[in-house]
Amino acid sequence: MIETEALVVGSGFGGAVAALRLGEAGVQTVVLERGRRWPVTDAHDTFATYGAPDGRAAWLSPVTVAPAQEGLPIDVYAGVLERVKGNGVDVLTGVGVGGGSLVYNTVLYQPRRDLFARAFPAWLDYDELDDVWWPKVREAVGVAEMPADVLAHEHYRGQRVLLEEAGAAGIPARLFELGLDWDVIRAELAGTIPPSLIAGEIWYGSNSGAKRSLDRTYLARAEATGHVEVLPLHVVTDVRENGTGYVVAFNEIDDNGRVLARREFHTRHLFLAAGSVGTSKLLVRARETGALPKLAESVGTRWGANGDLVIIRSGLPPTGPSEGGPAGAVLEDLDNPVAPIAMAAMPVPQAGMPEGFMGLIGMGLGPPKGTFGYDGRTDSVSLTWPSGDPEVTVIADGARSTFERLGTGKVEAIDPGTTGHPCGGVPLGMATDEYGRVNGYPGLYVVDGALVPGGSAACTNPALTIGALAERAMASIVPDIVEG
Repeated sequence: MIETEALVVGSGFGGAVAALRLGEAGVQTVVLERGRRWPVTDAHDTFATYGAPDGRAAWLSPVTVAPAQEGLPIDVYAGVLERVKGNGVDVLTGVGVGGGSLVYNTVLYQPRRDLFARAFPAWLDYDELDDVWWPKVREAVGVAEMPADVLAHEHYRGQRVLLEEAGAAGIPARLFELGLDWDVIRAELAGTIPPSLIAGEIWYGSNSGAKRSLDRTYLARAEATGHVEVLPLHVVTDVRENGTGYVVAFNEIDDNGRVLARREFHTRHLFLAAGSVGTSKLLVRARETGALPKLAESVGTRWGANGDLVIIRSGLPPTGPSEGGPAGAVLEDLDNPVAPIAMAAMPVPQAGMPEGFMGLIGMGLGPPKGTFGYDGRTDSVSLTWPSGDPEVTVIADGARSTFERLGTGKVEAIDPGTTGHPCGGVPLGMATDEYGRVNGYPGLYVVDGALVPGGSAACTNPALTIGALAERAMASIVPDIVEG
């Protein structure tokens, strides 16, 4: 059995924050990540592309799983994107060193105060997050709005169309803060490096290196402390307590998913950051099998799909629907009388849409009504989501209301059945204390999206808030570890 002072499972926003703050405090820390490293090279061919998808496009799947490009045969490989099929919803998650930051739209989006109050407990201080923790994440990643010269470029017609039609209808719209290197985007536009994000390549990673993903920000800084070791291709299978801490079993695999070794780590301080679904499944299974029997009944509850919608529109001015990524502009119909909704223009090149079409992702106030259940016959945990619940379906009604007020274009499809922003499963302040310490288990912490207790990040994507909650948690937890 291998010993380490602290162990972090997962390297997305929560895990990356935990690793950095532990490393800075001099705590010997190991990060277990089931996926690969994805270093961007000068050849600009690290990731698969929509035009030629291969095994790099999906996590140990014989077919592609990206939206609008599902079911194409590929080699089974430790690729960057996983589709977890639940009962009533599919969840898309990033896999690799850097987690979801490898495949997200680089949006770091702060919720509005009144909507935050509808999705988060009253004791979680918005002003504290606003003054300290959200800015800390933005600074660590490095964010900026789309510069005027980029927005004016031919590739970004769709972003301009969304801003213009919202303005004409009197609906608020603005540019996002994005974790991008805009000089790299300019190099793509100038043709000095191959197009990647400007060609709408998002879900499979950015071959230009424009994304300021966590492997290049938080995790790079964590490893540079000399106290943090990141171990890729290490798949955690179960967690249990013993008299002196926690034992974490894992499989070391190769790029094709073959198990090379089965081993265990022992640690006194275990940080779970395997993502909302991954962390919830690990803990529900541990409770139901007796490995962690004192876990609260609230573990495995209050999961939500973030009010996510995938939307396709047509009949618009020329939009360049296959170009101009990532999602740079957002329409914020947050006072919508049916249901508050934010919608971002998102290029979907893999869909092959003609001019005048636009893909959007909508984000609402989704309820925390998902649950995780354990099946002893198969020793597995599954997610169940009430897709027909009125609190779920009203979000799409809110989007339709927005489009009616816009009075432009035609809605071709609204799909509420897929989310890339899973939230909850180990609710903050219920299954844990107010900082992510798991109730009943000293030394066990949750620091990822599983903590989000209200089913959504309040009409935003949750990356910024997950990072902020993790920063807030680590500021409380690390001194206790150091002081011993």
